[in-house]
Amino acid sequence: MPFTVVADVVLLVHFAVVLFVVGGLLAIPLGVKLGWLWVHGWLFRLTHVAAVALITLQAWLEQHCPLTILEGWLRTQAGEQPPYEVSFVQYWLETIMYFQAPLWVFAIVYTLFGLLVILAWWRFPPKLLQSKKCQTNGENIARNTNFSP
Repeated sequence: MPFTVVADVVLLVHFAVVLFVVGGLLAIPLGVKLGWLWVHGWLFRLTHVAAVALITLQAWLEQHCPLTILEGWLRTQAGEQPPYEVSFVQYWLETIMYFQAPLWVFAIVYTLFGLLVILAWWRFPPKLLQSKKCQTNGENIARNTNFSP
């Protein structure tokens, strides 16, 4: 598989991570309001907070994202340099995702974002999820149980 194609796949994965991190925070209060059970799930919430913590830590350590480094290396291996010779996918995803600023700016932005995630965790805590069928059966059993001797 050519390096350019693999680099585009890495860029798509990177974009999916960005959507998960940003979209995840937006989905929590929206999902609570709309009754989406999955926004209360521990797996989703722990994965989300771990991703935000990792990104924030990388920024404070002035480290670039490993996906950015991998994509850059792949593009170098493919011989890409001039911006007008990039693929359609690369051009649009990089236009949407990347902006130029010192790493300390990203550290502050990611920290503020992380604080919002912690606020969402506190305001809308994850819960143990049960299916509606289990809840209904449990309620029926509780109603039909006769505790009199």
